[in-house]
Amino acid sequence: MRSANDVLLLIDLQYDFMPGGALAVAHGDEVVPVANRLAREFGHVVLTQDWHPAQHVSFAANHAGRAPFEMTTLPYGEQVLWPTHCVQDTEGAALHRDLDVPHARAIIRKGHHADVDSYSAFLEADRKTPTGLAGYLRDVGAQRVYCCGLATDYCVAWSALDARAAGFETVLIEDASRAIDLNGSLAAAWEQLHAAGVTRAQTADVLAGRA
Repeated sequence: MRSANDVLLLIDLQYDFMPGGALAVAHGDEVVPVANRLAREFGHVVLTQDWHPAQHVSFAANHAGRAPFEMTTLPYGEQVLWPTHCVQDTEGAALHRDLDVPHARAIIRKGHHADVDSYSAFLEADRKTPTGLAGYLRDVGAQRVYCCGLATDYCVAWSALDARAAGFETVLIEDASRAIDLNGSLAAAWEQLHAAGVTRAQTADVLAGRA
């Protein structure tokens, strides 16, 4: 069992990000059994859940004449226009039924503000609206955060970068995550992660206590 100061952050293991989902990540379903295996070694697990209102600003369908994966500029900066996904209280927003983490202590729902997107589990995409996760982790004495899930180059990477910026030692578990890789986004994400001091690890290393 990992130290009580270690937290596993399982990111967006929801149906709309699985094969066949509205914003499918290739092989995303392969992450679920790996996440379950990792979670058994952590006494402290936190889940995240993308949780958008139907009118969310990041949905291409809410911008006349625009198509998914086009870019637009919003008041807080550049924004990818996504297919409609993870709408509150829909099957696509539900956590995968095979996710077996009954001891998870918290679920952070993100993207619920209609006018700002949210990739990170810590801060909305405006980079100033907190989710409260950093304060929660400090209150429970967390020192190191292990991140994995979907997608490596968006929600997982942004969460790992923000965990590091909040002062936590941070590890991104590469083989317990899958990427979208939109226009080179995966390579760019790893470059940022490395520069920020985020450790890149594999599940076997984490389970063996080497990472």
